[in-house]
This record gives sequence, C-alpha cells and structure tokens, in this order.
Amino acid sequence: MKLHVTVNGRPLATEVDPTSNLLDLLRGQGLTGTKQGCGVGVCGLCTVLVDGLPVSSCLYLAACAEGTAVTTVEGVAEADPALIDAFVDAEAMQCGICTPGQVMMAAAIANGATGVGLHADGRVDEELRRVLGGNLCRCTGYLAIIEALKAYLAG
Repeated sequence: MKLHVTVNGRPLATEVDPTSNLLDLLRGQGLTGTKQGCGVGVCGLCTVLVDGLPVSSCLYLAACAEGTAVTTVEGVAEADPALIDAFVDAEAMQCGICTPGQVMMAAAIANGATGVGLHADGRVDEELRRVLGGNLCRCTGYLAIIEALKAYLAG
C-alpha cells in the first residue's frame, strides 16, 4: 500500500507492506537511531513520537502512520539539540542502546504529551520515574537520566 507520512518534518511517500511495523519502515529509511529491543512493546527502545505522542514503533503498524507526523531521535537531535546536550552534560548516556527511547520520552515530556511538569514540591522525580518506567536501562540506574530531564525542563 502507498503510505504518506511526515518523518522528522520531511514528507515521505513510500510503498509498505500492510503488516510491516513503523520501526522497520524507519530503519529502512536509514533512521537507525530507533532501536529494536523486545519486539513486544515493553522495553521502550523503539519509542518514537506520532503526532507528538510516544508510541512503541515495534507494535505500531506503518500503515497506521498514514497522514501523521513521526519524529525519531534523529529529528529531535536536529530540532532540539539542547535536549541531547542535557543528556551529555548529565552523563546520562552509557551504552547508548536505551538512549534514543529515553530521549523520545524526554521530548514527549517536554511537549506536554505525558502530563509531567516541574513542581516546586519535588514531585517531578516521582513523575519522571513513573513515565520513564517503560524505558529499559541497564547501565545508568536512571539517576543521570532523571537529572538530565530535570535540567532540560528547567531550561
């Protein structure tokens, strides 16, 4: 089937198998920042934004992206390098496997898609842990990731 989608601000028209997932489509377009992990939507490695909302691209059918705007980690790096800088500055990147998914959740948090915001009473750590709970990380222990997000959100 013919698919028309905007990826990282650029129009894409391509043929897709109706059963293929968005992850395979993106990686086939050379956007390899999005990682394959569990393949069942629980690790968060393949997180991308579809119309601003985080989705597991391993479960999301490419055909369902018809007419949407998809943002990958490459798109975030291009449009908002300060977010990537926050991860680097906080040393929140270790092996790099989970980093794209973490960055995508951070972008979703920043654009208000998750309902997390900075609060004077300290609830932000608890909220960030809740939202990031779906993103597997075996290297950092999440503390550096949370610090990166707090620094970025504080602007």
